[in-house]
Amino acid sequence: MASLADLRKDYTLHGLLEHEVASCPFDQFAKWFSDAVNAKVTEPNAMTLATATVHGAPSARIVLLKSFDERGFTFFTSYEGRKAGELAENPRAALVFYWPDLERQIRIEGEVQKVSKLESEEYFLSRPLGSRIGAWASKQSSVMKGREELEARWHEIEKRFAETIVPLPETWGGYRLWPNSMEFWQGRPSRMHDRILYERNGTFWGFKRLGP
Repeated sequence: MASLADLRKDYTLHGLLEHEVASCPFDQFAKWFSDAVNAKVTEPNAMTLATATVHGAPSARIVLLKSFDERGFTFFTSYEGRKAGELAENPRAALVFYWPDLERQIRIEGEVQKVSKLESEEYFLSRPLGSRIGAWASKQSSVMKGREELEARWHEIEKRFAETIVPLPETWGGYRLWPNSMEFWQGRPSRMHDRILYERNGTFWGFKRLGP
C-alpha cells in the first residue's frame, strides 16, 4: 500500500485568470457547471453541504443541487433530519462542489431559507414514484431497529397511495442558499493554484485573487 504522503497529483489542465472570469459569480458558476456536464463528470450536481449547530458544532454530507439562478442554490430534503434541525437554529451553510476530472472546486457560503411550498410541491411531483414513497417512508436521522422496519414502512406507504398520486409530505421540501461569497479554485502545477473569490456587498459583487 502506498504511503499517504506519496499520494500526489499534478494539476495541469486549466488556469483561471482575472480577465477570464465573469463579472457575476452566477455566470461563472453556470459556465463551470456546463463544463462539468459536458465533460460527463459523475453527478456534477453532487455537493457537500456543511451546517452547524447554534454552538458551532459542524456536520457535513453530500446532497444534490436541483436548481440555481441569481436567487441562489436549491436542494431538497426532509425537514426532520439533522441538517434541517441545524438550519432551523443556525440558518447559515456552506456548499462545496469538487470536480476532479476538471481539477476544479467551488466553495459557496451564505444564508439559507426554505423555498415556498408550491416550489417544493412542483419538484416533489416531478420525482420518480419510488422516491416520493421513500420521502414518506423515511424518518430521517431517527434511530431504527433494522432495515426491515424501513422496508415495511415503504410497502405500507406504497399500499396507502396505490390508487392516488403520492402527495408532498409536510415534513419534506426545499432550501435555497443565498450566497455572500463564492470561491472558484482551479488546480495548477506545483500547487500554484488559482483562487478567485467573489464577495457580495448588498447587490454588488466584486472579486479578488487569493493566494493558494
